[in-house]
Amino acid sequence: MGGGRGARAGAPLALLALLAAGLPAAGSAGEYDYVSFQSDVGAYQSGRFYAKPPQCVDIPADLRLCHNVGYQRMVLPNLLEHESMAEVKQQASSWVPLLNKNCHMGTQVFLCSLFAPVCLDRPIYPCRWLCEAVRDSCEPVMQFFGFYWPEMLRCDKFPEGDVCIAMTPPNATAASKPQGTTVCPPCDNELKSEAIIEHLCASEFALRMKIKEVKKENGDKKIVPKKKKALKLGPIKKKELKTLVLFLKNGADCPCHQLDNLGHQFLIMGRKVRSQYLLTAIHKWDKRNKEFRSFMRKMKSHECPTFQSVFK
Repeated sequence: MGGGRGARAGAPLALLALLAAGLPAAGSAGEYDYVSFQSDVGAYQSGRFYAKPPQCVDIPADLRLCHNVGYQRMVLPNLLEHESMAEVKQQASSWVPLLNKNCHMGTQVFLCSLFAPVCLDRPIYPCRWLCEAVRDSCEPVMQFFGFYWPEMLRCDKFPEGDVCIAMTPPNATAASKPQGTTVCPPCDNELKSEAIIEHLCASEFALRMKIKEVKKENGDKKIVPKKKKALKLGPIKKKELKTLVLFLKNGADCPCHQLDNLGHQFLIMGRKVRSQYLLTAIHKWDKRNKEFRSFMRKMKSHECPTFQSVFK
């Protein structure tokens, strides 16, 4: 669930307590704020031994989650114990669609402090309150896609003390939440070919379909297809296609403008959660649109990364 529009918003941040703590910054990290407390950050390290010593490397342009985060170099292994850049890219790719949802302005800072930590002489983890602020704003959006905040990012793992990564003062986090949008998150998609490709890769299945009807059921929107063609089957068995129905999770009362006119064909992407097939993105199938035509061309040759999803 690319871009990080909201994560890039806000005034540039500076190195504060980092210098007072005597930690030399390797590379540019001018858009982070380091907040100093007193406890031992070393308690948050895993104690894992690696085959290679930590190394400082360039953040590649195809690490979409973090390539524009505000500094150019990162440490491997990272703070999630990914030892290779390939593993970082694979795991980080599953977060790009969420970044596009603009659920909290600190989402990119929080995630990249773990996936692509800035080069320093010791690991600096995100502040616990930043994790909690991002989690509390983004998990309700994630639930539309059948996801919950993953165990690997449990906020009580992160420090309340010593030096930690922040973005805004703790009492200012409420102002960073998006205002006013009530559109169902799976329907609020940027029509850019790269964003559609990223969502396709993060989805388990993709269908081209016409829709017979949409009705409310147990707080969800139930979508009954009329005609469908599988672009990516994933967990859907061929024998299930004939009777397939989809659900827009928690979507009974939020608008999905694409479903206002069922006369069109749609590109629908989704994933299976328990016994339900959930809609996680919908676009009008529009060959006249330049970006959609570009997506159709890229789809034929694009190879998605393979990864074990961090979302359980």
